[in-house]
Amino acid sequence: MSPDPYSAKVRALFAAPEHGGALENALCTAVEDQGVRISLFATVEEGIVTGLRFRAWGCPHVIAAAEAFCAESEGCAASELLEFSVSGLMQSLTVPVEKSGRILVLEDAVRSLGSIVRGASKH
Repeated sequence: MSPDPYSAKVRALFAAPEHGGALENALCTAVEDQGVRISLFATVEEGIVTGLRFRAWGCPHVIAAAEAFCAESEGCAASELLEFSVSGLMQSLTVPVEKSGRILVLEDAVRSLGSIVRGASKH
């Protein structure tokens, strides 16, 4: 028999994502690639991300990674979105190497959101 492909942390985040859904009056982006679609929604006040939500269509690893990102990034400086990397999430969620491309879609979505936030702050 093969070992369980999902860690306990992935199962918990997938089973009860607290940041699933959308935010009204939020900045948003959507990225689709590798058979995955991720939409991110953010509210920002005075350069701080005050709210994050996601909608994700993909495997449990993708949904768990999106939830973990939102939970860990609320309250961060908006500028940090442009520098986001999934490497830490991939390690903490024990994402198999063969799913790296799918998880990198989250990185693309976060950085896209960061660009939108930066553009909105200039207006």
